[in-house]
Amino acid sequence: MNTNGTAKRIRITVGGIQLDAELKGNKTAEELYRALPAEGPLNVWGEEFYFKIPGVKDHRETATTQVKVGDVAFWGAGQVLAIFFGRTPMSMGADPVPADRVNVVGRVVGDAAMLRQAMNASTIRVERIESVPTAG
Repeated sequence: MNTNGTAKRIRITVGGIQLDAELKGNKTAEELYRALPAEGPLNVWGEEFYFKIPGVKDHRETATTQVKVGDVAFWGAGQVLAIFFGRTPMSMGADPVPADRVNVVGRVVGDAAMLRQAMNASTIRVERIESVPTAG
């Protein structure tokens, strides 16, 4: 994470729901940011949304199955970006569990559970939020 508060942000739009996420400072997150904007058919697995974003190299900095609600992760084998907002079919408790190890690249700002209202959406769009200097 950049210490000067310039973490890159992305906007996730699914149906009528818009959420922002803050990206980590890892290489995979950088690759993802460069590949945006991206839009595609929405896939739903429990309370996880995912879709394919080709052309992103997964550097596997944090290959893990330990994710939390609100995590944004990249699954390199499938070239898929996943957003976790609740339990998945593999969950034993309250936390989501991905089907395979993923690389966490960011975190939703605010309440990821809002995505539950977009379960019937057909597409998902992820775009960069250009950092605009705030007017003083």
